[in-house]
Amino acid sequence: MTQSLYQSSTFGWLSIVRLGLVQACIGAIVVMTTSTLNRIMVVELALPASLPGLLVAIHYFVQVIRPRMGFESDSGAKRTPWIIGGVGLLALGGFGAAIATSLMGIHLILGIAAAIVAFFFIGIGVSMSGTSLLALLAKGVSDERRAAAATTVWLMMIFGFALTSGIAGKFLDPYSPEKVILISGIISSIACFLTVIALYRLEGRELQNTAASNTQKAPFRKALSDILADPDTKKFTIFIFLSMFAFSAQDLILEPFAGMIFNYSLGETTSLSGIQHSGVLTGMLLVAVCGSSRLRPYFGSLRSWMIYGCLASALAMSGLVIAGILEGNWPLKLNVFILGLANGAFSIAAIASMMRLAVVGGGGKEGVRIGLWGGAQAIAFGLGGLLGAGASDLARSIFTSPAYAYASVFFIEAILFVASAYMASQVESKTGSSSGVR
Repeated sequence: MTQSLYQSSTFGWLSIVRLGLVQACIGAIVVMTTSTLNRIMVVELALPASLPGLLVAIHYFVQVIRPRMGFESDSGAKRTPWIIGGVGLLALGGFGAAIATSLMGIHLILGIAAAIVAFFFIGIGVSMSGTSLLALLAKGVSDERRAAAATTVWLMMIFGFALTSGIAGKFLDPYSPEKVILISGIISSIACFLTVIALYRLEGRELQNTAASNTQKAPFRKALSDILADPDTKKFTIFIFLSMFAFSAQDLILEPFAGMIFNYSLGETTSLSGIQHSGVLTGMLLVAVCGSSRLRPYFGSLRSWMIYGCLASALAMSGLVIAGILEGNWPLKLNVFILGLANGAFSIAAIASMMRLAVVGGGGKEGVRIGLWGGAQAIAFGLGGLLGAGASDLARSIFTSPAYAYASVFFIEAILFVASAYMASQVESKTGSSSGVR
């Protein structure tokens, strides 16, 4: 039976914040592994930067299992056990990664092998918890609250990033392997405890999957093929992949670009990253306010925010192309803020639209749909980070000028954002119980 897009909201704002707290716990564990341990491997242990890069890529590529994780959570009456179990696996992987990193200083090969296993656990844990959490949020939030709810949850995840990085950084100085293991264990334990508390009696009977028995009878491949048979789902999947690929490809090359072409110091490039993140937050808040159903007639639909957010991102990337051609004579900080603003606007509109599309058609398949798009996003992030950096290295080997090399990569990213806008425009805009995105 088709589920209406305009369902009444089961979750109030307190419930949304509780789910946001779980997302913050997920972010706290992930940032410890992708940021702090990254730095320890490169700086304190003097290992090649490619090692943490490959480990982080592993945790992204493992998330190809997200559709399967979503299918399994659809098969049960409740998603809460999948969220708690996923955070538990993630915590185990995060703690194991800290032990493995410390082990690298004693026995490198054994430490790397342990880290590979740990990052597999991290990828599986993120897939289980993140997919089930977003599916539960999509099912429990009304249409008019989806943009604001998505923003709230993602802002709390960013808060988890910032708080963990700040606290861990304070207690890890001076560095010692024992401190890394202890801090990681404390963070993982607190994350698990808060997750259980936040989810206690949150998923009421009205949100339980009454179609679970039917879902169990259908094999995963058939469930996935049925969902992919919907043209809008397929187009939205391509949109997610292209936009997130372009979004992530800039991460590893923007700061080197500023340092090499604009002669920014390490502190200045770090502050540039802060300017970009402030733009992303501003874009998210803008969509949260303007994307509510009451204001959409005045400020445009979520679909419009996706399209024009991607086009604005393409224009901002074109500005970086010009900055490369002019070799430094360009308002880089303003350009980067606009890029962050456009990125934040289209990404939060995409997440809200993902939640909307996930409940279309009902049938207890929200998890598979969320998993499909989450998997596409994770693979795009993994490939974007690796290929973005690789493309800049290749371009520098072709062009004699580093500025032209970076400009060529930014130009490709601009094209990808234009292609993303086109795919977003192809998702049908329908009303009622259709599969479109308004």
